[in-house]
Amino acid sequence: MASGDVLQTPAVAPEDLPVGTVVTTSGRLSAVHHVGELLDQPPFTTDDLVRIDDALIDATRLTKVRFNIYIGDLGEDPAMGADAVFPTTPEAERSVLIAVSPNQRVIEVRGGSAVANRVTDRVAQLGVTAAVASFTEGNLIDGLVSALRVMSAAIAPR
Repeated sequence: MASGDVLQTPAVAPEDLPVGTVVTTSGRLSAVHHVGELLDQPPFTTDDLVRIDDALIDATRLTKVRFNIYIGDLGEDPAMGADAVFPTTPEAERSVLIAVSPNQRVIEVRGGSAVANRVTDRVAQLGVTAAVASFTEGNLIDGLVSALRVMSAAIAPR
């Protein structure tokens, strides 16, 4: 058995990072994006997008309720922001919106009028609880997938 100190050195020296970029305590790079500038790379990997897409498809097929995800700023009042976003989502009357504002650390769930008897406050709370567990560990995609799975399992299929 070996013994000794474990030393972690970042793959990139902090002084070599562009302005507005830092190495987080977990070793991940975090960078700012200025409004109006084009991104060099998408915010999510292809694998992340496939996981979200698969979870959305599975939840919708299982429940016959359309699931939508919004990730972005919800404004000064996140509840009102989610209320404003919800009607713009596909099939809003028979859908569920999971709206996440990562910078505000807020998650809001909205359900359409045609599915209100199935997408209850209890179902929304289950989804939020599932998501928050992963969000606190910095796993946005895992949290969204968990929320979709838990909510779709809680909604009675038709």
